[in-house]
Amino acid sequence: MSADAWRTVPTLVGRHVTLRPLDRTDRADLLSAFSGLTQVFATAVPGPATIDSWFDTLEAQRDAGRVLPFTLLDADGQVAGTTRLLRMSPGHHRAEIGGTLYARRVQRTALSTEMKRLLLGHSFDRLGCQCAQLRANWRNPTSRLVIERLGVRKDAVLRWHSVSGNGEVHDTVVYSIPAEDWPEIRRNLDYLLEHPL
Repeated sequence: MSADAWRTVPTLVGRHVTLRPLDRTDRADLLSAFSGLTQVFATAVPGPATIDSWFDTLEAQRDAGRVLPFTLLDADGQVAGTTRLLRMSPGHHRAEIGGTLYARRVQRTALSTEMKRLLLGHSFDRLGCQCAQLRANWRNPTSRLVIERLGVRKDAVLRWHSVSGNGEVHDTVVYSIPAEDWPEIRRNLDYLLEHPL
C-alpha cells in the first residue's frame, strides 16, 4: 500500500453518514454539535475557548502521519461530530478508531454503526491493515457493549492507563480486529445496518 494512502484523509460516503476531512471551516458547526456534551472520560470535548488549540493538535498529528481526522455529516448533510483513525502505524499495518464525539441527536443511531463500518473498511480494504483497534474506558459499559455488539473481541484491560481532565485515573479496555476476523465483522456490521435495533 502506498505511503500516500496513510497520509491522505479520504471522503467516505454511506447512507447514514459521510466522513470527510476535518477542516477549520467546520468550527462553528462542530461547536454546535458538541453543545451540551461534557468530557467523555479521557476524550475532552472542545469548547469555544479550546477548539482552536484542538484543531492545532489534530492538524499537527495529521501532518506527522499519526492521525486521519474526519468531520461526520448526517444523512441530511449536517455536521454531526468528529472521529479519527489514530495511533497509525504503516510499518506495523495497524490503526485505531477513536476520538469520536457525536451530537446527542445522532447518538445510538445507524450513523455510529455505519461510521465504524466505513472506517474499518478503509483500514482493511484500502490501507491493508493487519489489525484495527478500538478502546473504551472501563467505567463506560455503554461503549464497551457497543463495541462488543459488533463481534469484536476484548484483548486486555490497561490498568491506570489514562488521566481525565479532573485528575481521575482510568483503566482502558483494548479491543482488536485482526485482518482474518474482518470478513465476519463486516458481515455483522452490514447485518446491523440492515436490521437496526
